[in-house]
Amino acid sequence: MSREKAYLQMLESSAAIQWNIAMILEAKAVEAEKVKQWTQHHIHSRVFESQQEQLKESISIHEVVVELVEGLTKLENGLYSNLKAVLGSGEEGGDGFDGMSGEGFDFGEESK
Repeated sequence: MSREKAYLQMLESSAAIQWNIAMILEAKAVEAEKVKQWTQHHIHSRVFESQQEQLKESISIHEVVVELVEGLTKLENGLYSNLKAVLGSGEEGGDGFDGMSGEGFDFGEESK
C-alpha cells in the first residue's frame, strides 16, 4: 500500500470516528437533558438533612460530567495527532496547523 493510500485510509477512519463521536454526543445530550430535569426536581434543600449532603450529591454529579469531558478531550487529542501526522507537522513555520505550508499531503490538486 502506498503512503498516500495509507494516509487516505487514516483520514477515512478519522472521519468515521468523528461521525461516531457525533452520535455519542447526541445521545449524551439527550441523557444530559434527562439528568438536568431529574436534578432540578430532586436535588433541593428539602430532600437533604444538611447542606453538606446536598453539596456532596451535587459534586458527584459534577464529577461525572467532568470525567466525560476529559474522556472526549483525550479522544479528540488522539485524533488530532493522527491528522497532524497525515497533514504534516508544520515544524518549519510554527506549531500546529497554523504554520503549515501545505506540503503535507497531495489532494490531487497538482494535476489541475
